Amino acid sequence: MLLDKLTLPTEKQPPAPLYAPLDHAETADWLIDSLRHFSDQPIEAIIPVAHGAAIAGIADGALAFDPPDYEWEIPAEIMADYAAQRDSFAHTGSPALPCGLNIGSQLHYLESLDPAAFRKVTLLPYAQYWAWLLSGEMRSEVTSLGCHSDLWLPADGDFSSMAKRRGWAARFAPMARAGESIGTLRPEFAKQTGLSPNVRIYAGLHDSNAALVAARGFAEIAGNEATVLSTGTWFVAMRSPQGTVDLAALPEGRDCLVNVDVDGMAVPSARFMGGREVELLGERIDRPGIEGAAEAVLSAAMVLPSQVAGYGPFPNGTGGWLNEPADPATRNAAAALYAALMADVSLDLIGSKGTLLIEGRFAGSEIFARALAALRPESQVLAVAGDADVSFGALRLILPELVPQAVLTPVEPLPIDLTQYRAQWRSKITQRGS
Repeated sequence: MLLDKLTLPTEKQPPAPLYAPLDHAETADWLIDSLRHFSDQPIEAIIPVAHGAAIAGIADGALAFDPPDYEWEIPAEIMADYAAQRDSFAHTGSPALPCGLNIGSQLHYLESLDPAAFRKVTLLPYAQYWAWLLSGEMRSEVTSLGCHSDLWLPADGDFSSMAKRRGWAARFAPMARAGESIGTLRPEFAKQTGLSPNVRIYAGLHDSNAALVAARGFAEIAGNEATVLSTGTWFVAMRSPQGTVDLAALPEGRDCLVNVDVDGMAVPSARFMGGREVELLGERIDRPGIEGAAEAVLSAAMVLPSQVAGYGPFPNGTGGWLNEPADPATRNAAAALYAALMADVSLDLIGSKGTLLIEGRFAGSEIFARALAALRPESQVLAVAGDADVSFGALRLILPELVPQAVLTPVEPLPIDLTQYRAQWRSKITQRGS
């Protein structure tokens, strides 16, 4: 049961002389304040969860460099040099992504700044950086390394050839399972927060994989052919297949990838920046009562991809409105249908079938969920809100016997036929050459 929730809005940091960093120092201050806030609770364990496109380096017991922000554009000549060294997608399941979304590209840039200093650091994925900060123990973990990093071979359960050739594999901290206790809270943090120094710190994991662990707590998902669509800034579709995964069958250039779950198994995935795209359109698709405007959209408006260039199933799309409506409800409905159409394509790209579970911020958007159910009539579409989220998934690693208290809600499709609208939308995309 979720007792309390504290959040900190992310702040974009201005580019420093060498690159734009993540706001790790402010986040660390907030973390200590948050733990102090919970000091009157009987806390026994902490498990960090973080996005997978960040890296930290430790030298002489301190952070050796500021973790780069993955949205900062690495200089073109550095990226071109890096691209020539990557292993193939068929081996890593990691597509070539812009900016610093491949951890390997971040390491390539960081090493170029000061090769001698770089060789002295111990590397940590971002979730494990927070585990180190809290415990003083350095570990690496498979869901973080297997998240479009260019550093991991899912089929082999080992570092990629490039990671070994460049010497990076040897620089990473020893491996631990996400749900493994690696130490206890540092004494100085126990003193600052009022928590017990016996609080166990766990290795932690990649955020989308935490959502997958939460979803697998439901009998309808666990052990079955099912796809989880995690929704937030990123919409990430993760398919739990029955049988082996052919990495080469996934279209690398359309933001498809292979995530690696907590057991080291390959998870075919596809994604786009759904939450960010909706925000850029200036719409709110989680407002109630806009389902009735959906029918008006079919003859009056359409949103084309992509609002965020370089990402998603149409990375080269210029994006924007066709016949932009003035009515707020119609605009919201059009944006919701756009998000559903994008999700529908992503699900097709990974061969999604069987049960589809929508979780996260937009699981409560009735028009989005119902539109997606209408687009995929052969799937059983379910939505979940409440405690079956990223934090609950992390908790299940510590207490695997936990089952979600949240209820899976069958999603009733919108009572309109979206087949022609989808065909028109895809035709417009093709005409634009996206």
